[in-house]
Amino acid sequence: MSMTETNPNFATTTPSEEAESHHDEAISRKGLAMLYAVLAAVVVAWGSAIFAYGIPGLYIPALCMVPVMYLILVIIAKG
Repeated sequence: MSMTETNPNFATTTPSEEAESHHDEAISRKGLAMLYAVLAAVVVAWGSAIFAYGIPGLYIPALCMVPVMYLILVIIAKG
């Protein structure tokens, strides 16, 4: 088969169809950027707590996250 021949099994889409298919994404680019910004803010805040308070700044936020993560796991398990 040469490059000029067409494959009947190959589905072609128009640019408008491709643009519509991007709406099926689970999270948008803007939402993903916001997620990364929040994650970066949490990491910076935790790093600042470690810098300011030393070892308690390291383990107290981690200790406070235990019930939060437990709740998140329960919510995920319930579906």
